[in-house]
Order: sequence, then structure tokens, then C-alpha cells
Amino acid sequence: MSTSMTRRRAALLAASAALAGGQARASQDTVTIGHVVPLTGALAEVGRFQMNGAQLALDEVNAAGGALGRRVELVTEDSQGSNPGAVLAFSRLAGRGDIAAFLGSLYSTQTHAMAPDILKAARPMVFGGTDPALTQMGNPWLFRCRPNDLYSARAMADFGVNTLGKRRWAIVHTTEAFGAAGMRALVAALEKLGVTPALVQGFTAAASDLTPVALAVKQSGADLIAGYIVTPNDVALFARQVRQVGVETPWIGSPSITASTTLNLAGPALFGTYGVTDFSAGSSPEAAAFADRYAQRFGATADPFSAWPYDGLRLLVRAIETARSTEPEAVRKALLAIEGFKGAEGEYDFDANGDGLHGYNVVKNDAGKLTFIRHVEFRD
Repeated sequence: MSTSMTRRRAALLAASAALAGGQARASQDTVTIGHVVPLTGALAEVGRFQMNGAQLALDEVNAAGGALGRRVELVTEDSQGSNPGAVLAFSRLAGRGDIAAFLGSLYSTQTHAMAPDILKAARPMVFGGTDPALTQMGNPWLFRCRPNDLYSARAMADFGVNTLGKRRWAIVHTTEAFGAAGMRALVAALEKLGVTPALVQGFTAAASDLTPVALAVKQSGADLIAGYIVTPNDVALFARQVRQVGVETPWIGSPSITASTTLNLAGPALFGTYGVTDFSAGSSPEAAAFADRYAQRFGATADPFSAWPYDGLRLLVRAIETARSTEPEAVRKALLAIEGFKGAEGEYDFDANGDGLHGYNVVKNDAGKLTFIRHVEFRD
């Protein structure tokens, strides 16, 4: 071996040792949480709200002393708003070795895509996707920080039938995991109330023209539109086009109809509509306090996209503190044992499947402002 090669090898070994030492010191000095979030692509605006909620929680946690007497660090990877991007982002985080737990995706389809790798990594992930199946497929590392859509469908059906008095429903949904699961849950909830939908119409997310869907709603003669539509862009496009074809039918939607991005994109097309949402500033003192702090920090209105990661990071820290450890199994058990944790989204009581919340809020869009109507809690 030449002298120059020997020197290069020695330099590489020294650099590697220094890096390993730095990582060891970082691991001892900090508790690291991995965060999968869309920073680029079509969902980047949603990702901005998710980042804001997580950052607000991070700042508050560290101001209060961190976790285990150590500073909490959030390491972010860009999902690019797609399933392959989410899988790649998670694999990068899981490969680090110093991640104690993960903040996952808002989107059910991305969480499904990551689920096999989450199982292999064997570390807790809190996430925001609402497809009921995610916590019913035997993956012990998944913990949901929003109520699932079995509850949203029941709240939607009850309000539409028993409060609004509507029995001729047109259900419009995207066909990916979230929209399809929500549609099935709503059809089942309506069936229990003796209502058969006049129309069930699916469409592929990220559509460029929803006029045919709007016309199908018009031709159905429905007296209420119900929507399980996954992204703010799709909700806003449908809202504008259904009004353009002359449909003024009342509308009740899933939480995406209440997102700040949706309200900004759709404007007057959503005035007078209703939504079932996991976050409403009027639902509790904790929700109101979060909304105030969020507005002061970011100059924007808090919504479900920002509230669940805020709660999620705080729940992870609570579990780590309770476990007195970052050991994955200890943290997992501590998460399952959480009861009565009052977050921005509601009061968390985790069940055996990893669902922490079991109710929804009903709100109305009054000229662009969301008015809280009531909270509906389910325990069966």
C-alpha cells in the first residue's frame, strides 16, 4: 500500500471515528424524533401547516426542559407528497439509528405504504391518517392522533339526518384509501338510520376537471352532498364546479373541508357548508389556547393539519418521560397507557389498537369563518 493511500485510509478512519463520536454525543445530549412531511410537491402547503404544528410543540417542550432532561430534536425528511416519497423518507430516518420515535403522515395512503417498514423498524409512529384499517391490521407501532373515520361517518350521518333532516344524500369521494374507507363507513352509518344514498360517486385524487361529478350530483336530485375528499385542491375544485353547474344543495364534508388551505382556495364556494372535524378552536379550552398561540407565532389560522402533529409530538414526549427511557417497547407501552391527555384535538385515551381519539366536532362555514356547533363523542 502506498504512503498516500495509507494516509487517505487513516484520514477516513479518523473522520469515521469523529462522526461516530459526534453521533454518540448527539444521542446522549438529545432525544431525536423523525418527521415524515411533504415539503415539496402538490401537498407542500399542507406540509407547511404540519411543520408549524410540530415546531410549536417542539419549542414548548424544550422550553419546559425537553425529555429525560435532554433537548428534543426534530429531524425532517420530505415525503414529496407521494407514497414512494413517504417510503423513502421513512427509510432514511429509520436508517439513522438514533431516532426514538416518528411523526408520520397526515395521509392514510402514505401510512399504508410505510406500514411494512414501520413494523420492521419496531419504533413508535404517531400519524394523522384516518382510514380505520390502519389501526386494525396488527401493527403495534402505529398510534393515531386523530379520530378515525368510523367516528366521522357516524357524526356526519347523525347531523345530516337528525339535525338537518336530509334523507336524499349524494356521497362524493376520492378513490384512494381515505376516501374509499370514509365512503364505506358513511354508507353503513346511513343504512343504520334507514337512508340509502341517491348517489355514490368516486373520482381519482388530483383531478383536473370534476364537472362530470358535479353534473352527476345535480342529476341525482340529492338534498345533501356529503364529501370524503382527500386534498384541499380537490375539495376546492369540486366546490367551485358544483356551484358552477347550479347546485346550491347543502354540503357536509370530512375534515379536509375545514382546512385553512381549503378555505383559502375555495372562498365563497364553501360558504354555508358544514364539516365534521377533529379540530375546532371552539371545542375546548385547550383547542382555543393552541389556536391563539399558533396565530401569534405564525400569523395564520390553526386547523387539523397543524393540530394533530402538535399533539403527536407532545404525546411522544409524555410517553418517553413516563417510560423514563427511549427504548421502543417501553415507549410503546407508555403510549398505550395514556389516559386523559388534553390536547388541541381532544382528550386522548388510547385503546388497544392505538386509536387515541373517539369523537368529532361539527362546524359551519359562516362566510369563511368556522363556527363550532357541537362535539360528538363515541365510546362504542
